[in-house]
Amino acid sequence: MMAVGIVGGLGVGATVHYYEKITAACKARGVSPDLIVTHADVEHGQNLIRAGRLDDLAAYLAGFIERMARAGAETAVLPAVTPHICKAELRRHTSVPLIDIVDCLGAELTRSRLRRVALFGTVFTMEGSLWGQLQPGIDIVTPQPEEIAFIGRAYQRILDTQVADPDDAAGLRRIAADLQRRDGVEAILLAGTDLALMFDEKTAGFPTLDVARLHIDAIVERLCAPRGM
Repeated sequence: MMAVGIVGGLGVGATVHYYEKITAACKARGVSPDLIVTHADVEHGQNLIRAGRLDDLAAYLAGFIERMARAGAETAVLPAVTPHICKAELRRHTSVPLIDIVDCLGAELTRSRLRRVALFGTVFTMEGSLWGQLQPGIDIVTPQPEEIAFIGRAYQRILDTQVADPDDAAGLRRIAADLQRRDGVEAILLAGTDLALMFDEKTAGFPTLDVARLHIDAIVERLCAPRGM
């Protein structure tokens, strides 16, 4: 079994969601997962992203990863989409491999043959369209500016309160319907882990892929794999 380190706190609800889902899935397989968790400051991370200080963000996150490596972690996880904006810089600060959430998503998009999608997540993620990290041939539709603003505010409220607002959920469903009707979007990518506090693939009410679920599945596979695989 491989030891996995999780940089928690990005935000707290996402970390709890990952921990609960990972441990439940491992228990179902008869495995006790080898996990190490640290706690980063989501506000500090967001401020670095707003300032465009990606190398500083990478150095900040690498500090947690290296601490977990000293405790035995052999691979690391960022349980949030937006911090992956600095993954290229992160490679310069740590040699610990990352279970990459964008790679997990790309593999599923290839498997499901989805080609036209939109993102729900932080403003940074939506406006950045995953920063060109997805494979060619995937068309990421950007919502209208007022839609991005609404989604961003709704997401920030979840981060701040750890509670899903029913009015925000209704608004996201309206935007999803507009993206399908107006822009021909095939599926909405739930590209903000804390959206799990609001709905999932079964309860969203629109075609969607839960990026956190794909990531968690990959983490569980790594945790349950025999050493050397």
